[in-house]
Amino acid sequence: MLKVASLHYGVIFKKAFSKPHIFAGFVKDLTGIQLEIDTVETEKAFDPPIGKVDSRFDLFAEDKKNRIIVDIQYKRYPDHYHRFLHYHCAALLELAGSFREYRPNVRVLTIVILTSGDHHKKDVSIIDFDPKDLHGNKLGEIPHQVLYLCPNYADDKTPEPYKEWLYAMRDTLNEEVDETQYTNPTIQEVLHTIERDTISPQERARMFDEYGDAALKQDEFQKGLVAGESKGIQQTAIAMLHEGMDVALIQKVTGLSTEILQQLKDSWSTKS
Repeated sequence: MLKVASLHYGVIFKKAFSKPHIFAGFVKDLTGIQLEIDTVETEKAFDPPIGKVDSRFDLFAEDKKNRIIVDIQYKRYPDHYHRFLHYHCAALLELAGSFREYRPNVRVLTIVILTSGDHHKKDVSIIDFDPKDLHGNKLGEIPHQVLYLCPNYADDKTPEPYKEWLYAMRDTLNEEVDETQYTNPTIQEVLHTIERDTISPQERARMFDEYGDAALKQDEFQKGLVAGESKGIQQTAIAMLHEGMDVALIQKVTGLSTEILQQLKDSWSTKS
């Protein structure tokens, strides 16, 4: 078994995927596109901001020869579908100043890795910008896409090569991986790149900072529960159910019984 740092941490995710050949290998496995890139930018932002919102890309690479831009996001937000769609559109609009027509020879891909999961519990979801006729046939006009990947929900039905990548990402979350299960050489390199013994003191400090921020938010959340009334606690539990969080964890945090949580879940499902 290989001891690794979890890809749930932003600093570790960037450590692994900021290497151009790993970034390119990951994109090729998922999309079939062979990128030709020399660098991968981290914390990429446009100046001035597009649409008065400071979109910031965790990992950003532009293949100028093939005119392909790909950015990878890993964070989870309550509004992540809308947020990263905005980021994707910002990358599209940023290109407008570089071309004299609305149809530049550029393909923009956004890949979002949701390591914390999602309430829809889907392994792979895709926003495809290409127009389709009423029979679902694509017109082949617009190649831009947004891919949402949730490692927690990958299973035997997940198509290759998504499955091997999602399985590997999910395995790192427990900080221990059986590397012999993976045949993809790019995945093998990712796992060895994030081996626990290779983590620098600076990277470890940033991991602690990320952990501390998350713990602080959880502490503030629990204080709010203590101060809140029963109705507020139930509303919080519904929100956590909506986010797809584990029922046992919700029960531990809120103190609500299994029966009440089931009633709230049934009630929320009916309204949905």
